This record gives sequence, C-alpha cells and structure tokens, in this order.
Amino acid sequence: MKTDVNLCNNLKSIRTRLDLSQQDLANIVGVTRQTIGSLESGQYAPSISMCLRLAKALACKVEDLFWLDEDFPEIEASIAGSVVPEQSSQVTLAKVGEQWIAYPLVGNDAFRIEMIPSDGEIVAAKKFTNITELSLSSEIAVAQGLVKSNNIYSQDEAQRHFKNNKVSVRLLDDIDRLQNTVVIAACTPVLSVLAKATERWHPKLRVHYRFAHSRKALRSLCQGEVHIAGMHLYDPKSREHNIPFVKEALAGRNAVLITLGVWQEGLLVPPGNPMGVKTVADLVEFGATIITHEAGSAGRTLLERKLQEQRVPFQSVKQFDRIAHNHQEVAFSVASGMVDAGISNASIAAAFGLGFIPLHQARYDLVILKEYLEQAPVQQFINILGHRAVRSQLEVLGGYDTSNIGEVIANV
Repeated sequence: MKTDVNLCNNLKSIRTRLDLSQQDLANIVGVTRQTIGSLESGQYAPSISMCLRLAKALACKVEDLFWLDEDFPEIEASIAGSVVPEQSSQVTLAKVGEQWIAYPLVGNDAFRIEMIPSDGEIVAAKKFTNITELSLSSEIAVAQGLVKSNNIYSQDEAQRHFKNNKVSVRLLDDIDRLQNTVVIAACTPVLSVLAKATERWHPKLRVHYRFAHSRKALRSLCQGEVHIAGMHLYDPKSREHNIPFVKEALAGRNAVLITLGVWQEGLLVPPGNPMGVKTVADLVEFGATIITHEAGSAGRTLLERKLQEQRVPFQSVKQFDRIAHNHQEVAFSVASGMVDAGISNASIAAAFGLGFIPLHQARYDLVILKEYLEQAPVQQFINILGHRAVRSQLEVLGGYDTSNIGEVIANV
C-alpha cells in the first residue's frame, strides 16, 4: 500500500519498549519482517485490519501507534519578552485575554528545578519590516525610547511592536488544556507552593509562573503577556506599597490588587553574622561584598533607599561582579561564601540557614486586570488563596504575615 506522507507512527518505540524484534512482531501479527520495517520507516501505510492487529499485539490503542501529522495544528501567537522570531524555539503557551502568548523556553526560562515541558514549537515567524525592533530585549527598548525609562510600562509605539511580534506555533498538547492556563509573573519563591496547591484542587488547571522582579512583572501585565503580576514596591513619598506604581502603569485601565501578605525584607548574612553587620552602612565600614539585584527591582530599590537614608553613596558599596536575578541566587551566593551579604527576605534566610537583618516590612500584592477576573483559570487561582492549607504552607516558611491573604487591597 502506498505511503501516506501525513501518517506518523510510534511503532518502533513501543515495540522496542516491549523487547520485541521486528521478526517477533511480524510472527505475532502474521506478516513479514520487511512489512514491519516498512511500517516503522513510514514507507508503507497499513490497512485498518493491520492497525487493529498491531494494536492488539502491542497491547495499546491504535491512536498510540498511528496519527496524522495534521493532528498537531498550528496557531498564531505573540512572543513574550525578547526572542529572535526566525529561530525555531520550544515554548509554553497560554491564552491571555483574546490572544495566545508564547513563552520561549530558553536559558533559565526553560527550567524551574526540572526542565519545563514544551507546549509547542515555533515553526514560522510573521515577517515585519522592523523585525529587529520586534526582538529587542526590554533593556534595549528602554535605551531606544520604546519603553519608559522608569522601566514600568510601554508607550503606545512599544505596545504595537510587542503585539505585532507574531509567530506560528505547532501545538504539542491539547488546545483545551492549554487554554485552561493562568500565567503569573512574580519574584516570590512561594509561587511554586501556590501553583501546586491550585493544581491540587483544580487538576485540569495549569499554573505557569515566570520569575520577574516587580517592575518587569507589571510591565508584562500591561503588555498583555500575563494574567497576574506580583509586586512588592514601596513609594516613600506616599508611604504606600504597589498602588502608586499600578496607577501610573495602567494609564486608565482597571485592575484589582489582592494581597498575599506582608513579608520581612532585609540583609542575608552568613550564619551567626560573623562581621557583626547591623545596618547597610556597616557594609561599607566593614568592606563587605554584596550581591545586588537588577536595577529597578524592589530589592535593589530597598538597598538604594536605605543607603540614601544613611547618606552612604551606593557606589561606595563593594559589589560582586554578578547580578542576582532571584532570591535563591542571593541566598546561594551568601551561603557559598562568594559574598558577605545580599538583599532578600526572612523565609529565604530560614530556608538556607542564614542570618537575617530586617530592614523593611513589604506588602506583597497580586495585580490582576479586571478584564481577566471572570476567566475561569484566574478565578480558580484566586479562590485557593484563602484556603487554610495554603495559609499554613506560607506560615511554615516563616517571615510572612498571612492574616490578610486573599483580601482585595485596592481597585484602581
């Protein structure tokens, strides 16, 4: 029988898993070894009766053995963050609002602890005249004036560029499952705890979390890349957390702020605090080396603010030659002895067995655009926040006041 170019098969993989040779399988099914070889290589399309006999022999379903290549449809999606559109790349997918968003699995974004499974693969990029601008990183975009210099949100021109950064993605999973995904950008390490709790109560829901500091998370929300942004920014002028930044960023759009709780922010130091550091000014006096966060992040802003309060120039602090992109990197750098201190929170200090010097109590809020509130994945995630089991998980970590978890802090 003539081959069907769209027919794919998993025959060899299942056969070898059962420790059967081609001749063994041929004997069971009642065909020649050459027939089995032609089937596995795709040179021969089996009849219906052949498919049924093979499935029976291998104790599986016909669709486990054979499928049409067209069973993997392609969709159009917008790329989140920066990527070279011409490159083939594995991605995870979610529907945010009315558009599909593709999140490239590249570098650190491809891992949590384990490698993140792919939802699809980019097979083609839509061609635009300003293709170089479409793949700019956020930092380059700031330098070229596409994004406001405060690194919070995009101007209209940047919005158009990011939204026009379209690619075609071949799906590797069921589209209904992909649609039931909530995407969160945040820097709190408890994201994995919240994700596992949500997926436990809602087994069909996927929680996809992307680590990003507060300003990046808010920018991703404004660009339509995520459903929820986590924030712990403090405005010393208004003495408010998060609300002033959200109001500025949304530019007329409506959102709700729901709190996760209050956490202790401060300096991580080696166990026993051998240098005797008590304030950020001591970092300079004792010649301590500190690892810093990305510019614009809440951790970096806290350090800069505390140094300013004590009239210590930021440049006078002895800095490590690498920037930390998350709290775990800060803790590892201190625990391994690469640096003497770093900004993080009390729960991270406890997890790594480090000393902790409190500097500030920050409220950690989740920001959700109101247009996303009625979507089922978002609702399911919000509904578990007040569950006692979730509250207990956060309390066990230490450094969190969860008495108001799940409460609406503000409507903006």
